[in-house]
Amino acid sequence: MENYVANLPGRKRGRFLTRLAVAATAAALVGTTAGSAVADTPVPAPLKNVDIEALVAEPSNAPAAAQAGTTPVFLLWGVDKNASAYLYGPSGTGGFNTRDYVDTGWNTVKHVSSIDLNGDSEYDGVWLWDTAGYVYFDGGTTREVGKGWNIYNLVLSPSNLGGTTQDDVLARDNAGALWLYKGNLNGTLSARVKAGSGWNIYTHITGKGDLTGDGRADLVAKDKAGVLWLYKGTGNAAAPFSARTKVGSGWNIYNKVIANGDLNLDGRADLVARDAAGAMWLYKGTGNAGAPFSARTKVGSGFNIYNKLF
Repeated sequence: MENYVANLPGRKRGRFLTRLAVAATAAALVGTTAGSAVADTPVPAPLKNVDIEALVAEPSNAPAAAQAGTTPVFLLWGVDKNASAYLYGPSGTGGFNTRDYVDTGWNTVKHVSSIDLNGDSEYDGVWLWDTAGYVYFDGGTTREVGKGWNIYNLVLSPSNLGGTTQDDVLARDNAGALWLYKGNLNGTLSARVKAGSGWNIYTHITGKGDLTGDGRADLVAKDKAGVLWLYKGTGNAAAPFSARTKVGSGWNIYNKVIANGDLNLDGRADLVARDAAGAMWLYKGTGNAGAPFSARTKVGSGFNIYNKLF
């Protein structure tokens, strides 16, 4: 497989997860917190790991904030109807480079989130959740770090929310409660803390980095009427968000809203959204809490071939 990051602006070498074939289990999974791997639980079998080489430096004309790596830049995952996975690296101008094939057999994958564990805004690995309720961490090798996650209908890692350096995890249960799991340096997750209730009014919840210019990771959520709301991060795990503020309406034209950090290398976190025709639209971050995004720009088409986008 070609090195799909040859043109990806970045600053680190590493090993990148390309597939987990997760063993099936018939056991009823219970429990509400992630912990250490248990000896008798299924072990994922990575079929292929690819060495990432030549993660090139930021362009010399990139703003200082981008060159300093203050905002994460991650990849877009797509899984098509044949359960084949692809990766898109950001072009650095707000769009994506040509996709690269990863592998097939991703029908058991429920969600993937690239993460930063040491606070340098660079890729350190991924958390992966499967349909059986297990969560795995891959930072070069793959291991289970929790189970019982099938009690949640949504999981994501919107950067560091708890005031440490590690990225954290948010999970929403069927009652609409939102739970925060603080990340640890070794890829494990601490016991959950309730972060709020009533979050089942949202069809999409996403975030990756600071949208308001205060240095804290934020969150955006789209409700069933198509209104997009901003939740400013506080850096306090006990109360990770301030009261919501309205960003805009009309977002129900999109069936997917995704945050992957800074896509145009201006040092600010951005947002992309897919419409019903499969077009991908970029909303550049402004760093202004009152108007966190610029007017949309089309950055791709044909993305409706994917059943899953992360």
